[in-house]
Amino acid sequence: MSDIFYTYAYLREDRTPYYIGKGKGGRAYSSSHNVKVPDGKDRIIFLKENLTEEKAFNHEEYMIAVLGRKDLGTGILRNMTNGGEGRSGSKHSEETKQKIRNANVNIPEERRKKISEKAKGRTHTPETKRKMSEKAKGRTHTPETIEKIKQSALQRKKVLPRGNAL
Repeated sequence: MSDIFYTYAYLREDRTPYYIGKGKGGRAYSSSHNVKVPDGKDRIIFLKENLTEEKAFNHEEYMIAVLGRKDLGTGILRNMTNGGEGRSGSKHSEETKQKIRNANVNIPEERRKKISEKAKGRTHTPETKRKMSEKAKGRTHTPETIEKIKQSALQRKKVLPRGNAL
């Protein structure tokens, strides 16, 4: 087993930790948590590095136990578990992916409206726009996707009043 894992902490502005995690690669910077990643990279610290996965899990558990969890009234962390669980690099099965797709497609209209209202007025930061642009460079669409985009644009043009064409 290689020593590629680490433990990390997200810090509040006053430099107190609010989340402890275990990861490898860019996990500490990933927004696929149930907790917000700090705005500044200086508020992400690496507690221990070059660990086996088992040692990283153990250290994560230890730190959460020492600092305590807000939801349990035992401390300052926003972690929702005691740590030490999960699997690294796990992939969803095709069946699970399909269930996720179906759940996202069948969102009730009322919920869609709430999501839309909440998003109104929000904009991406210049840094986020730059990252999205960099990620999109060199990406090409399949002929099928191009056709879908054309059809979608045609449908929008039919719906818009005259003079407001795309």
